[in-house]
Amino acid sequence: MILPRVLARADKVDQIAEVRDEKTAVRNRRADIMSADARRAEHFLCPLSAAVVKPISDLRLLISGLCAMLFVLCFSAEAQQLAKVPRIGLLSSGSPDSTREVGQIEAFRQGLRELGYVEGRNVVIEYRYAEGVEERLPKLAGELVQLNVDVIFASGTTGAQAAKNATKTIPIVMTSVTDPIGTGLVASLAHPGGNLTGLANLSELGGKQLELLKEAFPKVTRVAVIWDPANTANARLLGEMKVAAVVLRIILQPLEVRSSDDFDRAFSAIKKEHASALIVLRNVVTYAYPTRIVELTAKSKLPAMYPDRVLVDAGGLMSYGPNFLEMFRRAATYVDKILKGAKPADLPVEQPKKFEFIVNLKAAQQIGLTIPPNVLARADKVIR
Repeated sequence: MILPRVLARADKVDQIAEVRDEKTAVRNRRADIMSADARRAEHFLCPLSAAVVKPISDLRLLISGLCAMLFVLCFSAEAQQLAKVPRIGLLSSGSPDSTREVGQIEAFRQGLRELGYVEGRNVVIEYRYAEGVEERLPKLAGELVQLNVDVIFASGTTGAQAAKNATKTIPIVMTSVTDPIGTGLVASLAHPGGNLTGLANLSELGGKQLELLKEAFPKVTRVAVIWDPANTANARLLGEMKVAAVVLRIILQPLEVRSSDDFDRAFSAIKKEHASALIVLRNVVTYAYPTRIVELTAKSKLPAMYPDRVLVDAGGLMSYGPNFLEMFRRAATYVDKILKGAKPADLPVEQPKKFEFIVNLKAAQQIGLTIPPNVLARADKVIR
């Protein structure tokens, strides 16, 4: 009886061992499968991980590089902008505190502002004034050349000549020049050549002034002319007047005025020769002392014609000439074009587009003169 029981227990133990072995085999197979899966995942995922990580790393490097590059470019652009603020050299024979000069220079600055240039912000202006002493102009022009300005703006014939003699390379913009061709400043109006261009008042001003004076005062037969022989523009205007005087049957009495010391002598000669009217030409001397000239003329009770409204505003009787304030404003357009790369030789010289005839009735009443209605009708402005 014992033997069958023992044998049955042994069989049961063997069955338990077999089950345990089967479980162990299953675990081992599972482990092998997981290991194989892991190896397959590693095979497929590791290259993918590397491919993802590398671009991310490269992207970070790229972004860092771009930031550094942008910083350098911005800094460089700002530095270049600061370094390239243009400098304009302004050369004038006048005085910085004279009424005429203040108005004209402000007109020039206004023209610059209209084109986007603000003095002290994105443009610098170097001022040089001869203060009525034209002999100083060559030295002042030389100073602007030494400063290596980007462009020189010169007003008047003598100022333009001084600038042109001082440099053959720095661009020059002129204004208020009566005869740029005759004075050798430009080869022609359409093709100036060289390094100078701008605005010129090339017109028959002298003859027109004399004609208007005669129309306003038909009885005028002898006209005194105050002029500066050192001023080439004055010489040209006087020549025009001589031609017109023959047609109008007027005798001219030219009176040289080189400084303020010549005024008294000139008006004494006017009284002595019984001149019946006066024409004052535009030059440094006459514009330096507008009030004195107007007072001496009023004292002589002479009808007078002046070159522009500056002397009429000072109390003078009449003026005819270009709108010089408009010419100074227009000069800014030449400066702008040159600063943007244009060559003066390629920019035609512009002539004035606006002429003004101004009559001061208050001045006429003070010296007992009557202006005919037909003359008043032609005036652009009448001061009452």
